Amino acid sequence: MTFATYPSLAGRVAFVSGGASGIGAAIVRAFARNDCRVAFIDIDETAGHALAAELTDSGRHVLFQRADVTDIEALRQSIAQARAQLGPIAVLVNNAANDERHAVAAVDVDYWDRALNVNLRHHFFAAQAVHAHMRELGHGSIINLASIAWRGGGGDFPAYATAKAGIVGLTRALARAFGPDNIRVNAIEPGAVMTERQRRLWYTSQASIDAFVQRQSLKATLLEEEIARAALFLAADDSRMITKQSLIVDAGLR
Repeated sequence: MTFATYPSLAGRVAFVSGGASGIGAAIVRAFARNDCRVAFIDIDETAGHALAAELTDSGRHVLFQRADVTDIEALRQSIAQARAQLGPIAVLVNNAANDERHAVAAVDVDYWDRALNVNLRHHFFAAQAVHAHMRELGHGSIINLASIAWRGGGGDFPAYATAKAGIVGLTRALARAFGPDNIRVNAIEPGAVMTERQRRLWYTSQASIDAFVQRQSLKATLLEEEIARAALFLAADDSRMITKQSLIVDAGLR
């Protein structure tokens, strides 16, 4: 298959959280291959440095920084450093998350706060931090990674499902707040993307993956690259009049 490239993205600075592996790494690669200058953060230094080296060796402009999105000051510093080294951020992809399973009875206040911090809170503060960059540029695109998990109920991860529902609400609020500055804010809601982590933790056999695929309208395995291509479209000028939307990419599961 041949997929689209987006000339309007060339030279723009993109910032991606949780970019060292899984969906995040696919997003970093996709933006780098569209000639963006890409900054990304993650807590996995080994994977982050390896991905940055891979892309840099292929001639791409990539900056990796180790940062934990639950540390808002570290997140802000990473955004400031990305601007200092690459320029004002035109595209923000809030991707970092942790879809731990948990029983309702096992959740205490500390766990709830940690889950909301890693899955929701940083979306707001990253958007707040890049607002001035995008206003200076006269345009911008913020893409928040939600999930279809909340639509189905999420009974085995209520904190995660709550956070992902909150992202959709936050997306709509920020789109309204930032619209006068020509800044678009959208969300992507992935379905069951079969990342290495998902295969290791939840879908440990090919039979379990195949069974899930049969629940989808499209009978093919959903991969990270599908989400990355959706992010490219929402970042590019091709979608310049699309904002305050949540795009479901789930192969017709729901």
